[in-house]
Amino acid sequence: MNNEIFDTLVYTAEAAGERLDSFVASKTQLTRSRAQKLIEDGDVTVNGKAGAKNLKLKAGDVVEVSIPENEEYDAMPENIPLDVRYEDEHIIIVNKPVGMVVHPAPGHSSGTLVNALMYHCGDSLSGIGGVNRPGIVHRIDRDTSGLICVAKTDEAHLSLAAQLKDHSMHREYRMIAVGGFKEDSGTIDAPIGRHPVDRKKMAVIRGVDKRARDAVTHWTVLERFSGFTYAKAVLETGRTHQIRVHMSYIGHPLMGDTVYGGGHTPFEKHNAPLIDGQMLHATALILTHPVTGEEMRIEVELPDNFTAVLEKLRRMNG
Repeated sequence: MNNEIFDTLVYTAEAAGERLDSFVASKTQLTRSRAQKLIEDGDVTVNGKAGAKNLKLKAGDVVEVSIPENEEYDAMPENIPLDVRYEDEHIIIVNKPVGMVVHPAPGHSSGTLVNALMYHCGDSLSGIGGVNRPGIVHRIDRDTSGLICVAKTDEAHLSLAAQLKDHSMHREYRMIAVGGFKEDSGTIDAPIGRHPVDRKKMAVIRGVDKRARDAVTHWTVLERFSGFTYAKAVLETGRTHQIRVHMSYIGHPLMGDTVYGGGHTPFEKHNAPLIDGQMLHATALILTHPVTGEEMRIEVELPDNFTAVLEKLRRMNG
């Protein structure tokens, strides 16, 4: 999930024996299937622990329900310039700038990538994602820049979704992390789920916990500086904030990522106007064209501010 939490509700079970999914549905006025989806995604806890849809409640059990962002925004076309890197009648690949939200959400009902795509593509977008996410197969954070592939047809959408699921679609990122890495490359295999305290954040969650989903990030050092490392990251899975959470977990938060521990070094504070969000950029997409079967690799250059930060680090270390 890439949803932000917009409301957290707390209920106390008055009687014993009711199933958790039924209880959540009745209290929140959501459908039973929607309640089950919240439970499966780890957005429902019972006495502070992840629940299961068929869990039988006891009288006095405290049920906390975190409701993700409303998915029913009626997105409208907006004439917003797009940096299109590839397009045909089946897919479109766009270089998303920092600061642009992918789809409408609370606080961002307009000015999103979806609004721009609806204007650019007209009715030629897959409907599988719903009314506010037409064509959207995968997402990147608002303050992460780079490539995102959008489906124009349902056929393309299903193919791209399958490639994401079986990891045959590869996404490469460039990042600047705080600190020096001891090794030249490595893999972080650590499950990610909703943070147990701050529900707007994600976290590595160990042990048997249904809130957590497997997450694997491969990284390679590209250049070393005093206090920072320029590196490549390749996603094997695609969890919310995955690279940001994994880098913070191993003690190397991304430069500028104040949510997960970055943004506090003298260099970051001094160069704050140049550091626009976390220093993370989706540089390459490797996929199989959903119709032609052609193997595709689309790459994009670093943003100007990212390049400028690297040049400053090089001068400091020269």
